Amino acid sequence: MANKGPAYGLSREVQSKIDKKYDPELEERLTEWITAQCGSSVGLPEAGKIGFQKWLKDGCVLSELINSLYGANKPIKSVKPSPMVFKQMEQISLFLSAAEKYGITKTDMFQTVDLFEGKDLAAVQRTLMALGSLAVTKNDGNYRGDPSWFHKKSQENRRDFSEEQLNEGKSVIGLQMGTNKGASQSGMTGYGRPRQIINNNP
Repeated sequence: MANKGPAYGLSREVQSKIDKKYDPELEERLTEWITAQCGSSVGLPEAGKIGFQKWLKDGCVLSELINSLYGANKPIKSVKPSPMVFKQMEQISLFLSAAEKYGITKTDMFQTVDLFEGKDLAAVQRTLMALGSLAVTKNDGNYRGDPSWFHKKSQENRRDFSEEQLNEGKSVIGLQMGTNKGASQSGMTGYGRPRQIINNNP
């Protein structure tokens, strides 16, 4: 954020719209969850968007978070703070790939620059919300915190039908297709022939 000049015109308008999507109340809930999940060692951010970004920017807090959700089999082996930009961005990338393996869909993922340059912190919030929801849904004992902080994701509800049931279903005509009761072909003519109109009046 410090290395960027001011945004003008359209880019400024776009950035302002993105910024409006950022939710300060959600920031509080996510901070509460991350500290409950990782413990006090991750510290607390300063209140506000810039404080939240600084807290997550080097990728270490995010890496601790995803490691805690995996339990004993931690995906990110080394979590070390570094003053070097490329190392911080690499740490964020490690979090993103571990989150994808955990089950977060690509559409729910933020891009590294969204966090690192503060381009779209609302997207960062979305990813963390999706992660929390998934952790509550998995219910594998690794989630810490209040389960009511996140909505459970809907899960697949498979139904297995026998061959006999499937065959029975083929003979049913849905009422949306209309009914064939009382239908006949009287009055129909062969294709291509004009219909005969017989005049009975002499």
